[in-house]
Amino acid sequence: MLRHLNALVEPSVKYFQANNQWVSVLFTARVEAKTFSTSPQKPEPQLKKNVSKAMKAYLERAKEHDEFMKQQNVEFQIGKRHLANMMGENPDTFSQEDIDNAIQYLFPSGLFEKKARPFMRPPEEVFPQRKAAEFDETGRPYHFLFYTGKPNYYKLMHDIVDHINEAYKFEDTMIRKGIKPDPNLALDMSGFQWIDKESLEAELVETIGDKDYETFSTTMDRLYKLPYSYRSKDFLFKYRKPLMSHEKTYQAPKPQYDADGRAFITTYECLRKRARGHVTIRSPGTGKVTVNNQDLTYFAEVQSREQVSETVLIINNRDVYPFMEELIARPFSKKYDILKKYNMC
Repeated sequence: MLRHLNALVEPSVKYFQANNQWVSVLFTARVEAKTFSTSPQKPEPQLKKNVSKAMKAYLERAKEHDEFMKQQNVEFQIGKRHLANMMGENPDTFSQEDIDNAIQYLFPSGLFEKKARPFMRPPEEVFPQRKAAEFDETGRPYHFLFYTGKPNYYKLMHDIVDHINEAYKFEDTMIRKGIKPDPNLALDMSGFQWIDKESLEAELVETIGDKDYETFSTTMDRLYKLPYSYRSKDFLFKYRKPLMSHEKTYQAPKPQYDADGRAFITTYECLRKRARGHVTIRSPGTGKVTVNNQDLTYFAEVQSREQVSETVLIINNRDVYPFMEELIARPFSKKYDILKKYNMC
């Protein structure tokens, strides 16, 4: 059929070529006629992706973990809203501190081990973090530092060096302009320290050595001491933590005054193994130790008496003396340790 068409078209083509008209139209028609061929086209070969069983299992485990964490997060949000409704609070503004207070109110517990008490925390804090899938289906790693063995750690070190180089470039620019750094903008890190090794490992989801952590802290100190380190304030503050202050962890009880105007402090339920007691310290006093309306002879053992006397010496004030109002203990229990325990609290 195409031969007959060409036989009919060729004389016209020669005519129009002589007159330079409609040649392009007829040529296009011939090309389109060739494209509509009745012969079947061969399908293009598809590349088969060979995925090993180990890689397939790894990807499935990573996918299952991600789905598990999403489900746990949804359940946590639902439980948080229910708890807020029980406490008569707004679920949208119900913070983690409010959750802890509500759990403590609804489920009071006298267990000494805090980890054994009921709690409600986000899934990221309860379940150990795991790295996301580090390979694709062909086994190619996503992270460009994967073959270092600790890609997240070395990526962090690269980021620190980038901040240092940016601070150097900015400092050179200011020097050329004749501008000195403003001392009022310098970062004040007093009362803070870099996060410890365990916290850094939890942040990176990797295990690092002592030498690696020392390199991290040294490099962060180097960045912090630069005159324009305040430009990297958010980055630096991400890896710092406050020092534990004694004033924040311990608040001394305020003294009360009796009818005679003497100051006294009473601590109830001083616990020491199987002994229980209420301890009262008065000032000014007589320098005597009274236990259940008796003197030191209440303790039959000499060692117990020495322990109580040692407590008074630690106080280093004879005018202040301990007075044990009530003591409940079994025989041969270390009753004198109650005063020592009170002195250390």
